[in-house]
Formats: sequence, structure tokens, C-alpha cells
Amino acid sequence: MRHFLTLRDFSKEEILELINFASSIKKEPKKLLVDKSLAMIFEKNSTRTRMAFELGIKELGGRSLFLSSNDLQISRGEPIKDTARVIGSMVDFVMLRVNSHESLLEFARYSKAPIINGLSDLYHPTQVLGDLLTIKEFNKQGKVAFIGDANNMANSWLIAASILGFEIALAIPQNYAINAEILEFAKNEAKKSGAKILITHDKFEALKGKDVVITDTWISMGEEAKKVQKLKDFEGFIVDNKAMSVANEGAIFLHCLPAYRGYEVSEEVFEAHSEVIFTEATNRLHVVKAVLCFLDKFRGI
Repeated sequence: MRHFLTLRDFSKEEILELINFASSIKKEPKKLLVDKSLAMIFEKNSTRTRMAFELGIKELGGRSLFLSSNDLQISRGEPIKDTARVIGSMVDFVMLRVNSHESLLEFARYSKAPIINGLSDLYHPTQVLGDLLTIKEFNKQGKVAFIGDANNMANSWLIAASILGFEIALAIPQNYAINAEILEFAKNEAKKSGAKILITHDKFEALKGKDVVITDTWISMGEEAKKVQKLKDFEGFIVDNKAMSVANEGAIFLHCLPAYRGYEVSEEVFEAHSEVIFTEATNRLHVVKAVLCFLDKFRGI
């Protein structure tokens, strides 16, 4: 049985297979998971992830069950492993959006059903798959700049680039650092794939010569109390017209949403690239379908 917790667990060929299958099923939808069931457990708010999974399994012919963590016995202290053994024996797939990646790992250890990461503090792999599908559709080359926090999106993009073998530059503020173990993994993968990795505190250095520019909110869910300090730390990291002018002509801008204009992105840049951004958002639906179908092949193995 396979889980989908991070792109680290997948080969270059498998990641490309997922993207290509998502592209195919987007053009020609099929009911490939008739009567299959998906449980969705949310510890954090969600718009796009919930819609993508709920609609994805339905359009594939299956059904979903939404489970707020506040309504489960986990909220009263039941061990994750017990909840995993119950839910994982009743459904075909389980998607979790969690505060701690350790919760996903624990759930996967005890579940009889494949586990899918709908977002954790370390990774957001379905989002990056949606981004990669969008880049494919807009015919952009593999030169990427990520501007912003050293968060789950930065981690996931670093992993994707290192496995797929393209160029990525991450610009993060002073006193912020990419997770050391994830960075080490990426550097080792880059030696095999030929990927080029740059970590810098200069957003213009990161943006130079790039075809794809990505950012994310500076204040992740659960960090609201840090907002004032983070706005100070990230001063000057906004992706505005001046920043985009350093990237290659015709570069596209991606944002996983929600977007906070005037902070990580200017209103002008967001609206200029809104077609790409909302294509990116809807592409989550198609990559989720691809992930579900991929994992179904390995059930019972």
C-alpha cells in the first residue's frame, strides 16, 4: 500500500505520471472509483483542498465523509492510532489536513487505507502538483523562484525541483531558514537529478531569469499572533511589478491562495496573473483525482 504524505516518497517518473494523468482526466473525466469512499479529517480551515477532494471523489464515482477534528474523539484524547484503525478500516482513502506532520505519520502507521496529506506544517504536496500541472499548461520552463516564508510550500517546492531536476531559487528573510533535514534531502537529490538550488535573502537575486514566480501568505494558519512581527520581518518581500520585471519576460505568477494584497503580492500583480492563479486553484481538483486513482492501484499491496 502506498500513502501520499510528501513528494519525497515518489520518483521523478511517478510525479510526472501523476501530472500527465491529471491533465488527461481534466480533458476527459471518467468514473474510475465507483463506490469508493473517502474520509476527510480537518484540523485546519480549508476552501480549495476540501472542494478538490469532495468533488474529486464524487466525480470519480465515489463518496466523501467530512470529519471535523472537533467532532471526533481525538479532540477528547483518543489516541490517533485508535482513530486510524477505525476510520482506516471503514473507508478506501483518508485525507487529513493537520497541524503536525507527525499526526499524518502516526495515522499512516495504523490505517488500512491510504493516507493523503491535505496540508501539514511541513508539506503541501497536492498544491505543488496543481502548480506543476498549471506550469505545464502554460508552457513555462523549469526555472522557478519562490519568494516568502520557509514554510510547507517552500519545502514542497524545494523537494519537487530537486527530484524533477529543474532550477529553483528561494528568497526568504534574514533569520528564517529552510528545514535543515529537508534541505539536505534536496541537495542530495539535486546531485542525481541535476537540479540547481539557490537559497538567498535577496528577492531580486532569486527572481533573475525565472519563468515562474511563486509566493504564499506570510502568516500561515495558526500564526495570527505573530502577524505584527512577521510583517516587519518580511518588509520588502512583496511581489510587485518591480519584482516581476526582474523575472523573464512573460513569466507567470502563482499563489496557492488565500492571497493578501499589499503583503506578499501587490493588487496589480495578482490581477495581471489572475487567469493563471485561478487555473492553478481549479487544477487542484484534477491532481487530487490523479492521486486517488494512483493510490487505488496499490491498495492491498
